[in-house]
Amino acid sequence: MPNSKHIIIVGAGPGGLCAGMLLSHRGFKVSIFDKNHVVGGRNRAIRMDGYTFDTGPTFLLMKGVLDEMFELCGRRSEDYLEFMRLDPMYRLVYEDSELMVSSDRDKMNAELKRVFSEGEEGYDRFISNERNRFNRLYPCITRDYSSLSSFLSWDLIRALPWLALPKSVFSNLGQYFNQEKMRLAFSFQSKYLGMSPWDCPALFTMLPYLEHDYGIYHVVGGLNRISAAMAEVIKESGGSVHTDSPVQSLIIENDSVKGVKLVSGEEVRSDEVIVNADFAHAMTHLVEPGQLRKYDHEQLAKREYSCSTFMLYLGLDKVYDIPHHSIVFAKDYHTNISNIFSNKKLSEDFSFYVQNASVSDASLAPAGKSTLYVLVPMPNNDSGLDWSSHCEKVREQVLDMLGARLGLTDIREHIECEKIITPETWESDEHIYKGAPGSGLPTIYESARISSNLISRKHRITFKDIKQSTWLKKAEV
Repeated sequence: MPNSKHIIIVGAGPGGLCAGMLLSHRGFKVSIFDKNHVVGGRNRAIRMDGYTFDTGPTFLLMKGVLDEMFELCGRRSEDYLEFMRLDPMYRLVYEDSELMVSSDRDKMNAELKRVFSEGEEGYDRFISNERNRFNRLYPCITRDYSSLSSFLSWDLIRALPWLALPKSVFSNLGQYFNQEKMRLAFSFQSKYLGMSPWDCPALFTMLPYLEHDYGIYHVVGGLNRISAAMAEVIKESGGSVHTDSPVQSLIIENDSVKGVKLVSGEEVRSDEVIVNADFAHAMTHLVEPGQLRKYDHEQLAKREYSCSTFMLYLGLDKVYDIPHHSIVFAKDYHTNISNIFSNKKLSEDFSFYVQNASVSDASLAPAGKSTLYVLVPMPNNDSGLDWSSHCEKVREQVLDMLGARLGLTDIREHIECEKIITPETWESDEHIYKGAPGSGLPTIYESARISSNLISRKHRITFKDIKQSTWLKKAEV
């Protein structure tokens, strides 16, 4: 029997779509509203002249979490998506050396021995110890903390020693590796969270561990296909996804959200509203000052936010012989990190990431051509930088760096189309507060599951849940 309760979701990004998929499968009436022409939010496709790019995420980590979301809806992810496990996962480029990173332990041990003077010593201990840490912490990540009793759970109490407070990811890696460049190979992932490895809490050492023990995946057609597949499941389950339907404000009565008002003027009421928009942006643009006292606009402005990015999407009339993923470290990594997070200024020498997905997936570009996705971490908009005056200079710097560090010296001659997103346009066009990027897909999917479970329990709807994830590897003794 379908449930009559109506759930509105603001934003058809990966979190909103995942929640919509779960709730529509459980019988709720689900309506999703999004400002863009296509679903996905920062996980949507950018299409230009026959080229397809992912707007944001390009690494699929913890594939088992995604598989579980489809399983909870009585479906199999592989019936909707084609996955490719990448090996090597990515190339790391230092000033004087390169490291091909693999999730095959034997290959990785051999590569560490080839590149670093301390060799592979510590790598097996890293895998074993961080697997134990992750297995203790993962149950804590998958629960809600909406009540005091949640903080007193036995899982959380047992996991406290594994938080390794007050260590950072970089300092925590010191128990396995001595050389700074070796630690960087296992700590740059902190930037996935928009944080410095010297500030990111040690518990997030789970990110490099997960890459090495579980691998990373590409989805044929781009990771944007995940959002398209979730939207398909929602529609199969009777839900509706409304694109080109921006929300103007939340309808708030007696400190409770009762629905949404669209830019068109239409008001849509519901029993519950999930706000999947960037949180700080939503609280400062969809809610009038003082309406929700808990989220005061001035207090939100004073909080610390993650870094931003400068994005360059290039459609090229050739295919370069470089790996699917490359991460290039600034020659002076410390200064680059300080400029991003502390000094809030531009660097002449910077780190950057390049996805050359066409070497693995020919569907992304016309025959004989390729897509190149370039991401450069930048200060968020607390910097006060005027990107309208800096954009062209930074673009030229990025193209120069692609030549100097990756050998793409002729790249300007092969650009057929391009798109740029700056920290300023992340905020103005993508509605991301201060241009600060969000977290990774697995945590977003888990948040969607937690939110969906809370709503289902509130309305006394029974549902299937995963009691113990079958994809998790056993802790080593």
